[in-house]
Amino acid sequence: MSTSSYILVVGGAGYIGSHMVLALQQAGYQPLVYDNLSTGHAQAVLNAKLIVGELSDTRLLNQVFTTHDIQAVMHFASLIDVAESSQKPLKYYENNVGATLNLFNVMLTHGVKPLIFSSSAAVYGQPLSVPILESHPLAPINPYGRSKWMVEEIIKDMASNQGLHYSILRYFNAAGADPEGRLSEHHDPESHLIPLILQVAAGLRDHIHVYGNDYATPDGTCIRDFIHVTDICQAHLLALQALLQGHHNTVYNLGTSQGHSVLQVIHTARELTTHPIPIVHAPKRPGDPSVLVADATRAMQELQWRPKYPTLSTIIQHAWQKP
Repeated sequence: MSTSSYILVVGGAGYIGSHMVLALQQAGYQPLVYDNLSTGHAQAVLNAKLIVGELSDTRLLNQVFTTHDIQAVMHFASLIDVAESSQKPLKYYENNVGATLNLFNVMLTHGVKPLIFSSSAAVYGQPLSVPILESHPLAPINPYGRSKWMVEEIIKDMASNQGLHYSILRYFNAAGADPEGRLSEHHDPESHLIPLILQVAAGLRDHIHVYGNDYATPDGTCIRDFIHVTDICQAHLLALQALLQGHHNTVYNLGTSQGHSVLQVIHTARELTTHPIPIVHAPKRPGDPSVLVADATRAMQELQWRPKYPTLSTIIQHAWQKP
């Protein structure tokens, strides 16, 4: 690869994006971060070059593509709170779809065709079968999921008619943190289960809310496939390498194919932190499927990807250590 070319990491100051920047640097790539810092953190990009801006800023985006040799784009920037998306759908469509269209237009203007898009298991909605294959019907049940589905469809149309080369990665529940403690997960306000549980263990919260206890699952709470953020980034890296080598227009699930209920996650965190972690039960949240577990066979076969940290206890342990 050219030492003067960049991988543009949109949303690279966020949780997954910053871990991706680290993975790119370790693999010898030169990441260029574009982020509005609305939920990301400037210090999280470590020593990578950071450009602070909105995806709606066409002038700045054009300047970035004009002044840098962009080899490929990795797009992580989106609003991700499922509950908020149901309350403020227009906000999610404007940001996750509208702003992304602006990015795509600038990419095409400058002839940059390789794209890695960070999608979500939310595009599947309430699964008809588990574990979920990439061929499962797409039927999202909340605006967040629909925004990801819309962008996926736009990407496929652009590939068919405008020569875009893409890899879409649908990951399940990202969790954990850099094993060496260089980065952590930090949202404000925090909305992810494992960090919320660990805030209780650290004395920052009195209890953890459990939303719904009458789902059609063994213990009545939602079941999710938790995947280590470092493993997600390694899959993105392999997908990027395949894309740059001509393996175009692919869709991959990223998960461990193991489901853990909310109560199982809390129990594991209690064991690791030796804190009681009190529970308060609350009503179900709109748009929450009961079970989401991945079949990641395609990524394992085509990308030779293997999760390095597949166990829930390791994921929570890495999230618990302080950077």
